[in-house]
Amino acid sequence: MGTMQTVNKDSNDFGEIRREGYVYVDKTAWFHRLASAKGEKMFFLARPRRFGKSLMISTLEAMFQGKRALFEGLAIMDTDWDWKKKYPVIHLNMGMCAAEDYDRFSANLPECMKHGLAGAGCKYNAKLTPEVNFGNAIDALAKRGTPPVILIDEYDDPVAKALKNVEVAERVRSSLAPIYGQMKDRSGKIRFLMITGVSKFTKLSIFSTLSSLVDISFEDDYAAMLGYTEDELDRYFTEHMEAHRKVMKLSAKAYRAEIKRRYNGYRFWRFTGENVYNPVSINLTMANRPPQFELYWAETGKASFLMNFLKRGDVLAIDIDEPGSVVKAELDVSDLSSFPVKGMLYQTGYLTIDKYENGLFTLRVPDEEVRQDLAALMSGLVADKDVRWAASIGVTLCLAQWDKFFDGLAALYAGAVYGSTEGRPHELSYARCLKFLLQGQGFRVEQEVSHTGGRTDIVADHPCGTYIFELKVNKPPKVAMSQVQRKKYAEPYRASGKPVWAVGLSFNGKTRQFKSGVAESVKCKV
Repeated sequence: MGTMQTVNKDSNDFGEIRREGYVYVDKTAWFHRLASAKGEKMFFLARPRRFGKSLMISTLEAMFQGKRALFEGLAIMDTDWDWKKKYPVIHLNMGMCAAEDYDRFSANLPECMKHGLAGAGCKYNAKLTPEVNFGNAIDALAKRGTPPVILIDEYDDPVAKALKNVEVAERVRSSLAPIYGQMKDRSGKIRFLMITGVSKFTKLSIFSTLSSLVDISFEDDYAAMLGYTEDELDRYFTEHMEAHRKVMKLSAKAYRAEIKRRYNGYRFWRFTGENVYNPVSINLTMANRPPQFELYWAETGKASFLMNFLKRGDVLAIDIDEPGSVVKAELDVSDLSSFPVKGMLYQTGYLTIDKYENGLFTLRVPDEEVRQDLAALMSGLVADKDVRWAASIGVTLCLAQWDKFFDGLAALYAGAVYGSTEGRPHELSYARCLKFLLQGQGFRVEQEVSHTGGRTDIVADHPCGTYIFELKVNKPPKVAMSQVQRKKYAEPYRASGKPVWAVGLSFNGKTRQFKSGVAESVKCKV
């Protein structure tokens, strides 16, 4: 048996990955299909952050530059790709010029353009604007007899980074318009164009002027082009998964079920296709092999424009377990001052497609990793103050430190920002806030759980125990506890072998604050 390949942690450079012998999940068959498509040569692809877009751009760049040696053993070597035909590549990484303020953006933009043109062998003329330099480069390269390939990565990053101030974002968008407009009347001089991003800002000139731009973000044929399929997991990571499974001390069946629950579930197809794993989560899991599953995608950062938007959003109106359905237009962005909430969560990777019927996309949270991160994000945003204590409140619950737990709830609800439409929040409003908190701490949470005795407000399950919450407004917690006991809400959980707790919570309807709580241990069946 040969030496196990090292899993790459951070690099998005195709050449580095291949030269250093890192694991490379071969996507070149898809890239060949794109580059060889009949009648189509301009494409747009939206995917969440850290999903392999930059690595795809780097791979396409190496393909068009004819770097055959890097592709030995990959699927493209079995195609008709002409390695002798080499193209100049203008690679614009728009993340290089992203900034929260306009002055910094405008200072970075020329450097971004200069770097991109240099890769195609073109000199940047500082006396001319970035857009004129871009247009002149396309003309000059085409005139030499070989039309350029244009690869624009993170095209939306400059606008997204500036969204904290909508006026600045609009200025950035206006400044980018003439750059993208340079391609409008030059499509015949371009061999291939690929644009990637997280969001589709529909009013950017890139969409209004390039009528031949093909959006493949929802095309079944390209649904698995980024991300890892089950077959790819088996093909490239079998040895790594086996090594990690032993660290985790799980059976093979339990390990695969858990890694799928944690990291698989992204769906980018409408009619036929396959769900994919989050690639950065798999890469870091296989490289680090921790004794537990980590929230790797969450730890790589947050989408800045989502954070800026949700600060002024009505987050308690979002039910992450049943986000509902949207039309395609709601998954795009037109007005920078008003975003569709579900569209933002979809584009940033917090929601994905569950099903598509009659023009409607039904959405859901992709997997457990994202669910925990989204719940933690929500539990922080619903409070109007520092809620760092929330990171340990799950521990106090597992240790049955009820005084600390109730103190934590009091702090949470003291800063809670209820929805603008909820003049008189009811039990569901309070329960949703608690659900965010518990899910963010790794609990499996069900709300409004129906059984023979009635409906339980919240059931939170964790390896350390099962917790049955009943919430009351303007009634003492003993009334909630009495209901749990009378209707035998704990009965279905008594045989689990884990500690079971019944918890009654009381809220003041006028002040909207948590008032008091009581908890009792439920005797388990032997």
